[in-house]
Amino acid sequence: MRKRIYKILKIITIVFLLLVVVLAVFFYRFSQPKSDAYIQKEFKENNAKVFITQKQFKDFKYRVLATQKEIDTTLPSLVFIHGSIGSVLDFKSYLMDSELNKNANLLAYDRVGYGEQQTGEVQESIAFEVELLEDFTKNLKINNTVLVGYSYGGPIVLASKKKYKKVVLLAPAVYSEVEPMPWALNFYKWNSTRWLVPLAWQAASIEKLSHKKDLLNFETHWDSTPSKVLSMHGSKDWIVPYENSLYLNKIFTPNKFELVTLNGAGHGLVWSHFEEIKATILKQLK
Repeated sequence: MRKRIYKILKIITIVFLLLVVVLAVFFYRFSQPKSDAYIQKEFKENNAKVFITQKQFKDFKYRVLATQKEIDTTLPSLVFIHGSIGSVLDFKSYLMDSELNKNANLLAYDRVGYGEQQTGEVQESIAFEVELLEDFTKNLKINNTVLVGYSYGGPIVLASKKKYKKVVLLAPAVYSEVEPMPWALNFYKWNSTRWLVPLAWQAASIEKLSHKKDLLNFETHWDSTPSKVLSMHGSKDWIVPYENSLYLNKIFTPNKFELVTLNGAGHGLVWSHFEEIKATILKQLK
């Protein structure tokens, strides 16, 4: 009987280890930062233009995607900031969209720690991210620039004290009291399993573990932003709960904030509700 139990436990252990390895390979391939060549190919296959450059901020290099060679000063600019984990390709459908391109200069960048350059070297600081954002937008007409921040990109665009044409939040992670801590974070916290976690996911784990504390420096005065704000959030989002946007709705005055609820949507709304988000963004460009 004891031998049989031992044999069953051995099989379960082997199956578990194989499952962990398969998941690790899957997450590595999914989250591995894509090369410039890969991105160029993706856009070419969709008959879309893209111009890829590298910018420097302090001691860091980061990748920028633009869909025009030079800024058309007669048009507003639209700047996308991704979350954690994420990249410029989170906004691929938007950057390739002909209607958006007709109405604005489209730009997106890989946040420090998530691109091919210095992967994993996140700074764990909303203040740092705001500095980078403001450095990135310094040559744009601020009053004719719309910022779009997704997930962890939300607090970054919201914390800027520049007066933009509009700030659009997509499932923003802005309220520490409802910040969930998934069990899967243990794979990064445990030294024995950290090696299984890809660098980009390690970056996301580091940010996740420090984000709740960092939010305390900002969340009581989000309403001090000089920009008007619109937040779109899914009612079924369990990764960044809907309560984040309800909190903003509570502290802002109605003339500065608008909440758009996407009923039934989860955290992947940037993909699942592309048409609704695109239509809303187009309205902000006018």
